[in-house]
Amino acid sequence: MSDARREERWRRLRIGLALVLTYFVFAILLNSVGTVILQSINSFGVSKTGASVLEGFKDISIAVVSFAVASFLPRFGYRRAMIAALALVLAAALVMPAANSFLATKIMFLATGIGFALVKVSVYSTIGLITEDRYQHAGLMNVIEGIFMVGVLSGYWLFGYFIGDGATGDPGWLDVYYVLAGLCGLTILLLVTTPFDGARALPRSQGPGADFLAMLKLALRPLVLLFVLSAFLYVLIEQGIGTWLPTFNNQVLKLPSAMSVQVASIFAASLAVGRLAAGAILRRMDWYPVLVACVLAMGALVLLTLPLTRGLAPPAGDGWQHLPLAALVLPLIGVFMAPIYPAINSAMLSALPRERHSAMTGLIVIFSALGGTTGSLITGFVFGHFDGQTAFYFSLLPMGAILVTLSLFRRALAGTRRPQ
Repeated sequence: MSDARREERWRRLRIGLALVLTYFVFAILLNSVGTVILQSINSFGVSKTGASVLEGFKDISIAVVSFAVASFLPRFGYRRAMIAALALVLAAALVMPAANSFLATKIMFLATGIGFALVKVSVYSTIGLITEDRYQHAGLMNVIEGIFMVGVLSGYWLFGYFIGDGATGDPGWLDVYYVLAGLCGLTILLLVTTPFDGARALPRSQGPGADFLAMLKLALRPLVLLFVLSAFLYVLIEQGIGTWLPTFNNQVLKLPSAMSVQVASIFAASLAVGRLAAGAILRRMDWYPVLVACVLAMGALVLLTLPLTRGLAPPAGDGWQHLPLAALVLPLIGVFMAPIYPAINSAMLSALPRERHSAMTGLIVIFSALGGTTGSLITGFVFGHFDGQTAFYFSLLPMGAILVTLSLFRRALAGTRRPQ
């Protein structure tokens, strides 16, 4: 191997590591919303419906910022965008323990949403710059999303450690944000020392206004409309279950608060395993039959598991050996859920030239954010006005709908020439 090839390989490896660590930090922050909802209910006396707005502070800010800046980010620079995002979140994390209020949690998730909008567009667009074909793209997309879920898993345990056995209202759990601020600082240091070349991603246009108009035109293509509807439905399902799983564990399965958060980590672990495995599978198989099988398995698991959650008494002890079967089996839905989102994202991005990836990723982020907010709000409403089982049974409706949209998306995609 020549020195030039070795240097290029090392440069791509460093870029990949920077993407992974940036995504890892935001994985912890974004998916802490379920844990913070539970702690807000217990610590600040917020109602379930009131606490559900945290998902909106996160997701609406993601959607608005993505819409506003996605088409401009190639010109601003992906590395600078990620550094700015991490710096914003670092500042908000340092405020959290001092403020000790529900208002501070809203500001925290607002900052997280703004930052993630910048980060996701930057990460997804950079994947297109360091892969050579759609199979590499699908594989790396699943690996990065798998690492994202490892971050989610780590977040459950990190928050669970700081929650511990603290009494209701104890603010000690907020010290976790000092650790998160430190992770942001380390990741900024890595990004500052990692060179990025985004020249290939610069759109062929006359200026930012034309880039923004091109993104709007992109959203009107039938293929793109089918894709964003599929992404919306997927995130509605994932966030509806993932966000409310700690509260489900606490109030339906009767688990203590810290254990409710830690057991919810099974869901994140399942998503991580599913995505890392899919990274290998989708390098060799077409995505559509894999995803149909996954959706059917998700529905079957909901129908088989939720009846086991009726009429449960609190566990006899605090250890994992005392957990009800449903607490261990229901989160395994993540294994089957995992490949869907990265696979459809990769299929859509691979059908477009690299200079359109930033604008397309902006649309992905916008509709994913709207789906996440919708899923959390609907689940929170049904949870609060009916019960947890009914709220989770509701996920069967978007599962049926996504089978239809995936079929239509595949047909539309079949007529599209995929750039290599």
